[in-house]
Amino acid sequence: MKTKDDQELGQRVATLRRFRELLAQQRSKFENYLELLDRERADIESGDVDKLAAHVEIEESIVSEIFTFQKVIDPMEQLYRAAYPAAADDPELPALRGTLDELKDEVLRRNAENRALLKRQMEIVRGEIAGFRNPLSSRASIYARAGEAALVDISG
Repeated sequence: MKTKDDQELGQRVATLRRFRELLAQQRSKFENYLELLDRERADIESGDVDKLAAHVEIEESIVSEIFTFQKVIDPMEQLYRAAYPAAADDPELPALRGTLDELKDEVLRRNAENRALLKRQMEIVRGEIAGFRNPLSSRASIYARAGEAALVDISG
């Protein structure tokens, strides 16, 4: 009977460790995303389109990883709570959850700021493009004065 209790306790501890690891990895992904958003903002402000495109690709990858982690974390949390009913007493998990929620809110806020900044930059560029005039557009083509052919030699 003692070994069964030890096994159950071992499983609970393993579940708790894995759950904490997943939350820590998720937090790390959010922190990486925030750093990327900072670099993205600098690229938007500087107008570096190539770097911005590269950061957008990385951003898509990070967001995908975050969603993948979330798909694993949710069932793991349910498993942990079912296996360890006293989970509410663990002060570390709510702190991790709180940190994740704060990071998520910060990511959403910075992402919205970057989108607004990018939209303003695009409007400026569109205005500049609309202001460009082709200097050759007022000139007539050299072929415009060439008149029509009256005779066509088909004899070869």
